[in-house]
Amino acid sequence: MENLSVMIIGGGIGGLCLAQGLRRAGVAVTVHERTRERTDWLQGYRIHINPHGAHALRACLPVANWQAFLDTVSVDGGGFAFTTEQLTDLVRLTADEIASTGRSDERHYGVSRISLREVLLTGLDDAVHLGREFTRYETTADGRVTAHFADGGTATADVLVGADGANSRVRRQLLPQARRIDTGIVAIAGKHRLDGAGLPRVLTHDANLVIPKGRGSLFTAVWHPDRRAVRSEDAPEQFLLDNSVPFVLWGYADAASALPGGVETLSGTELRRLVLDRTAGWAPALRDLVAGSDPGTVNAIRLRSATPVDPWRTGPVTLLGDAIHNMTPMAGIGANTALRDAELLCRRLTEVAEGRRTLLPALHDYERQMLDYGFAAVKQSLRNARQAASGNRLGRAAARTTLRTVGAVPPLRRRMAAQLGR
Repeated sequence: MENLSVMIIGGGIGGLCLAQGLRRAGVAVTVHERTRERTDWLQGYRIHINPHGAHALRACLPVANWQAFLDTVSVDGGGFAFTTEQLTDLVRLTADEIASTGRSDERHYGVSRISLREVLLTGLDDAVHLGREFTRYETTADGRVTAHFADGGTATADVLVGADGANSRVRRQLLPQARRIDTGIVAIAGKHRLDGAGLPRVLTHDANLVIPKGRGSLFTAVWHPDRRAVRSEDAPEQFLLDNSVPFVLWGYADAASALPGGVETLSGTELRRLVLDRTAGWAPALRDLVAGSDPGTVNAIRLRSATPVDPWRTGPVTLLGDAIHNMTPMAGIGANTALRDAELLCRRLTEVAEGRRTLLPALHDYERQMLDYGFAAVKQSLRNARQAASGNRLGRAAARTTLRTVGAVPPLRRRMAAQLGR
C-alpha cells in the first residue's frame, strides 16, 4: 500500500516505540499527545526492561537511539529471592544463574522512565504533536480514519492506533464492552536511598519477594542510576523524580478490605506508618527499609486490571499497550508487553507499506497475536497480585514449602532461573 499513513493517539512508551519503528521503515506517522510539555510526562519509578522489551526497542529504534539506550541504562546484576518475613531464604537465585545470553537485545536492563522517554522522543520532534486531546474518531467513506481533538482540530490517516493508556478513549469508542476491574488490592510503594544505607546485602544487591505466614507481601528491588542521566532543565528537584541516585524500591501489597478506608488519600508519612504497623514482628532490616524511606516517595494505588476481550471485527482502528491489556504491576511486564505490541504492529504495517500484505489482514494478524500474549500477561499479573494479597495461611504455608523444594532440587531450580531470565 503506497503512502501508508499512521496516526498514534498517546505519546507513552509503546506509542513512541511504534512511531520510531514506522519512521525507520519510511512509513508516514504522527503522534498526538494530550499533554503540552515534555516534563508533563515525568514519572519517578524505574522500568525493568526484559528481553522481550529489549528486542522490541532494538528492532524499532534507529541505531543511534538504541546506542543511547545502552549508554543510559543500568544492567540488572543482582539475584532474586523468595524469603520469609524474617529474611530467611526460601530460594535465592544468583545473578549468574538467571543471566541471559550476551546479546544486547536478550538482556535485562533498568532505566528511569525519564531517560527512556527521552530516548524514544529523540528524532520525533516533527512527528509528535503536544496539546492534542483526542475526543473521538470517525471512519471516512474511503475507509480512512479521522480523529477529532478538543481544540476543534482534526487529523486523518489510513490507520489510527490507540496507545492512550488504561483510560483509553479510543478503546471506549472501539470496544465499549471492554472493562477494567478493581482487583480489591492496594499497593503501597516507596524508595530508600542506597547511599549510606545500613541495610544488609540481600536488600542492597538482590530483588526479593517476602512471603510472610500471614497476609500481605513485600517486594524489594535495587535500582542504580542511569549511566548517562537524561534530565530536562525544568524537571522538579525531588527524590521521587531523581534518576541519578541509587535506591531500593519496596512495595507492600494487601487486600483493600484489610487496610483502612481511604488509604489512597493518606500522606506518605501516614502510609509509611501503616506499613510499619502491618509488618510488626518482621525482620528489623525490612522495617528499617520502610522506616528510612523518604515519605515524599511513598504512595498508594488501587490495582486495576483489564478483563479478557474477544476478538473484534478488524478495521482501520486498533490498540496497543495499556489501552487494551492494562495489567497490575505485580509481574513487572506491562511496559515490556506494550513494547512487544509496538514491534509486532510495526512489522505488520511495514509489510503493508512495502506491498507484501494488505491492510486489514495484517492488522487482524497483529490483533490475534497481541490478544493472545497480552491477556496471558494480564492473567499472570492478576494471579501474582491475588497471591500477594492473600490471607490464606494454609496457601501461604504450601507456597513456602514448594519454594523450599525448588531451591533444593537442581532441575527445578534451573527451571525457575530460566523463567526469571526470560
